[in-house]
Amino acid sequence: MDGDLIELGKKNAAFRAVEDNVKKNMILGIGSGSTVVYAVNKIMEINQKNNLNLKCIPTSFQSLQLIIESGLILVSLDQYPEIDLDIDGADEIDKDLNLIKGGGGCLVQEKIIASSSKELVIIADYTKKSEYLGEHWKRGVPIEVIPLAYVPITKKLENLGGIPKLRMAQAKAGPVISDNGNFIIDVDFGKIKNPKELNLKLLQIPGVVDSGLFVNMASKAYIGQKDGKVAILD
Repeated sequence: MDGDLIELGKKNAAFRAVEDNVKKNMILGIGSGSTVVYAVNKIMEINQKNNLNLKCIPTSFQSLQLIIESGLILVSLDQYPEIDLDIDGADEIDKDLNLIKGGGGCLVQEKIIASSSKELVIIADYTKKSEYLGEHWKRGVPIEVIPLAYVPITKKLENLGGIPKLRMAQAKAGPVISDNGNFIIDVDFGKIKNPKELNLKLLQIPGVVDSGLFVNMASKAYIGQKDGKVAILD
């Protein structure tokens, strides 16, 4: 039952976010994850109905496939370095709209697209909302790292009070390899009271490409509730 409510929450949040924010001739960033699939389906529907002439930039191989399969116009960041709107999901959202992202392994591309966008709109279900990051999301903060440096980086993450774990692949022997050819370390920091400070410390470690902490980047979040309604946080 809860699974059905979660899926309904994802769908309702995605549809409402698209209806409220997607306009004609926009350059769109298309995020990654299960909730974004609902958003792309809605974007495809309104684009066909209203001939919106949308141009879409993917954050991952998954979103690239979604764009192509939906018949949307695929473009690149090289062509359009300024994006009007980025629609993406999140693994957790705190009371200040800070995010943990990267559960699907696409955090670096997602952050690049988000930072190039005038507006980042997050879509999620009610299970992703917390007062503090790390409260409900127990898989840790994803950190993409250069493979050469993952052992010393692991030690430095422990020194910061984290419990790091190299993300291992499910259908192959060895670690997960990101779209950029790097490793991902998931680090449990417990409840994160100051994500901005933690993110800055992580980015100062040589060999860290980026972290899954998205601080002061989201402009609003659409959260699908158990009762079918959508809460808008901004």
